[in-house]
Amino acid sequence: MPSFPLTDRLELRWSLLQAPMAGAQDSALALAVSGAGGLGALPCALLAPEALRTHLERLATSGLPYNVNWFCHTPPTPDAAREAAWRAALKPYYDELGLDLATITPGGGRVPFSPEAAEVMAEFRPPVVSFHYGLPAPELLARVKSWGAFVLSSATTVREALWLEAHGADAIIAQGLEAGGHRGHFLSDDLSEQMGSLALLPQVVATVRLPVIAAGGIANAAGVRAALALGASGVQVGTAYLCADEALTQPAHRAALQSEAARHTVITNLISGRPARGIPNRLMRELGPISDVAPAFPLAGAALVPLRTAAEQQSRHDFTHWWCGQNASGCRSAPAAEITRALAQGFD
Repeated sequence: MPSFPLTDRLELRWSLLQAPMAGAQDSALALAVSGAGGLGALPCALLAPEALRTHLERLATSGLPYNVNWFCHTPPTPDAAREAAWRAALKPYYDELGLDLATITPGGGRVPFSPEAAEVMAEFRPPVVSFHYGLPAPELLARVKSWGAFVLSSATTVREALWLEAHGADAIIAQGLEAGGHRGHFLSDDLSEQMGSLALLPQVVATVRLPVIAAGGIANAAGVRAALALGASGVQVGTAYLCADEALTQPAHRAALQSEAARHTVITNLISGRPARGIPNRLMRELGPISDVAPAFPLAGAALVPLRTAAEQQSRHDFTHWWCGQNASGCRSAPAAEITRALAQGFD
């Protein structure tokens, strides 16, 4: 086994982390992975306070190790002109479905880590806390560390890895360009700086002193072995768990993940306002996948909710987002524990 502080501290069998996947899972998947010897994660960006407390109670009372994940973006100031341009771009779709743009409820849905969230988490003292988009403000990070939490955060470039090392992370998740869902970049919006795992991982390992966890494109035991050979202290896997029995992935999404559709993914900012990788839909093909008219993260998503709901009522998925990494070959319907054990063969 590679050297990884969490393996001994949390008595993990393997330094195998389940990627937090907001909207596609809750504590059930996290518990199944942790129960099998890996480290399950609870994504919190979409959880209301009551739901957050419920899932934290389940995790804490299980006696199993777990990771609690948050976005730590700065909420943007709404831009009326950009919102108007976004609504104008979406109006033909609203008209097609007989919808009124006035039905849009403002808001972003995804919330960042906050003092209120820290207050709730302090009751449960989660052993691992991970962040996307850098790290929270120093006083919030200090609060997290005050209860002994081990802090992870994603880096998509060597520069971001160095920043995280300098600002208090305990380990770094090197997120390759192959990864599904939201890109974790936070120092630059220039997508040309993004690298695949085979390029990013060894450069981060060679540059920082912290443990490095490989993420992106790992779908089976062979991928785990490759990441370890490149110097990773552990791996994080997301897409391969999307069809697990305990995941909340919808049937149409599961079917797409296990079909030819998953062989082509795109990075788009149309769903939330920040680049994220998924299976292309009609909206991405016709307006993007990258568009300057999409409002800043996470405000773009509000206008898509009525479209997605109305289309899905007609069994259409023109506006439904199906996150997926570039390697969906590991997606299969099985208990998460079985998927975890299969991936863990790469540590032998």
